[in-house]
Amino acid sequence: MRIAGLLLALFIIVVSMVGIVATDSAMTLRRLYFATPGLFYAVVAVRSAMGLGLILAASSSRWPRTLRALGAVVCLQGLSATLLGLDHARAIMEWEGMQGSALLRAGAAVALGSGGFIVFAVTQGPSEEQRKVAH
Repeated sequence: MRIAGLLLALFIIVVSMVGIVATDSAMTLRRLYFATPGLFYAVVAVRSAMGLGLILAASSSRWPRTLRALGAVVCLQGLSATLLGLDHARAIMEWEGMQGSALLRAGAAVALGSGGFIVFAVTQGPSEEQRKVAH
């Protein structure tokens, strides 16, 4: 599961770096996956799978509770997008775009920090104390 966590973190880091460096390109990509319901629900499925991957990778990490919570938040993002619908998601995306690149870069920076945390958490195994408590 560590490898899955590392691949997930790498994906998050790459996407967030694109968001920081090329904000306009990132917005173009976001508009693309909101273009059709099929792409929108595919992205929702990928986001939910990413959250489940974090939850599963958490047990072999240094901070299992934190990674499980982060995974739950990612899953909830996918679930909330599904419940609110495509039109609402488009409206939010357009509002974010109208706020300027600073807001988009701030969101990408948060994602970059999260990706870095995931790398740090899954490359470290549970501490000896955590292993004793688990058994």
